[in-house]
Amino acid sequence: MSHELQAAIEELFANPPALYTPAHTALFARFKHLLNVGQIRAAQPDADTPTGWRVNPWVKQGILLGFRMGTLVDMSVETARQPWFDRSSYPVKQLRVEDGVRVVPGGSSIRDGAYVARTVTCMPPMYINVGAYVGDHRRRRDGGRQLRRL
Repeated sequence: MSHELQAAIEELFANPPALYTPAHTALFARFKHLLNVGQIRAAQPDADTPTGWRVNPWVKQGILLGFRMGTLVDMSVETARQPWFDRSSYPVKQLRVEDGVRVVPGGSSIRDGAYVARTVTCMPPMYINVGAYVGDHRRRRDGGRQLRRL
């Protein structure tokens, strides 16, 4: 992560333009890529804080910036059966078998901009939002429960 990226995100968040340019789109794409590969996080463990976690406000600003920049689009698989409309900047994360993430059918979704490590198992119903970091290969996300060790 570079301080230049952080400064650019903070500036764009604080001073939104009337129209976003291709340079803004490229900046956001770089930011979201770093979220997807787990190099930046909205919050991270920090033993020096009372809660054990440190929030990264500029990352949260970048996530909100993505919602500002995106347009509302139809993301339905089958519009007549179950319509689904969301911001173009955050589609459903595309996973492949090679990613090593197990998503069990039955009401699960992972938004693009979330890091999910290999060997994670996602049990329905569950939702992993943009900015999330699910990194311990020995943890499981169960619907309605927190991450826990197996």
